[in-house]
Amino acid sequence: MLAELISDGGAGAANSEFFRSAEFLEADGVTHTLKIAGEGVDLRAPLIVRGIPDSDARDAVSPYGYPGIAPSSERGRGLNRIPNQSSTTPGEGLLDPAEVDFSATGLVSIFIRHTLGEPPLASAAERNVVQIADPALPAKSRGSDRNRINKNRRAGYSVEVVPGPEATPEQRAGFLAAYHQTMHRTGAAQRYFFPAAYFDRILESDHAWLAIAHAPGGEVAAASLTVRSDGFLHYYLSGSADAQLRDSPMKNVVAALAELSAEQGLPLNLGGGLSRGDALEEFKRGFANREQPWHVSEIVCDRAAYDRLSVGEPADGFFPAYRSQ
Repeated sequence: MLAELISDGGAGAANSEFFRSAEFLEADGVTHTLKIAGEGVDLRAPLIVRGIPDSDARDAVSPYGYPGIAPSSERGRGLNRIPNQSSTTPGEGLLDPAEVDFSATGLVSIFIRHTLGEPPLASAAERNVVQIADPALPAKSRGSDRNRINKNRRAGYSVEVVPGPEATPEQRAGFLAAYHQTMHRTGAAQRYFFPAAYFDRILESDHAWLAIAHAPGGEVAAASLTVRSDGFLHYYLSGSADAQLRDSPMKNVVAALAELSAEQGLPLNLGGGLSRGDALEEFKRGFANREQPWHVSEIVCDRAAYDRLSVGEPADGFFPAYRSQ
């Protein structure tokens, strides 16, 4: 089994799913397609190839979200069997990366974020547990959340859900302001401060929505960029304005997204917390009626280079180790 790195902006991995769509791949700065091919197998993954600091080597990471690695859309449906999504044995994937020759890629390592469900690569690691509001199961909500949502409605808060291509410049600007205020409050790394152009490109997708909570005065109090991909509706990027934070208007947004997921007939992936059991996860648990593990693959393509670059780095489980700082 051979791996190939194609410099095509991810075009070879693009398909109709949001996290592999042309809009998303361009917005997230995807540079290459990873192709793994052999008898009866042609798998593709979008990648961002990066230079490794203080070296002439390169590694790669999949774009943000849940892009995964999927059969090439050019090969048809019968050639690549994706594992049963109901499988309960993590790691029994379609392909073992240890059986793939990655030498032609010229990469030191690859970090792949999988779609939700059983990962198609063996030895994938559980990265997090995400909270799911599944319309196929009895709905769940806390009394305190329902009280806050109803109190906000009585006070004049309202929520609108707008298809991405129809979002106005004012709606986009309001979302961006709330999102950036949230990133500042949480001390997020600079890479999470996506610019307006990033959201403008994503919102061109027919698989994207803006869910916006308006305060009684009409200003944007909270908003979520929500997308449909790989059998889920994803609560993707969200934010609340500083001025209305005490009213928890994001609860009204999530309630509206639960209604959208029921209309779409898809489970709503609310994501997880920054760490297991933290306040963010606890907020999402209030609306979730099940949870599901999410997996990643950490692939070392050039062991000698990886070990050389990782000398002196802490053994704290960070991948790749040479980027732990």
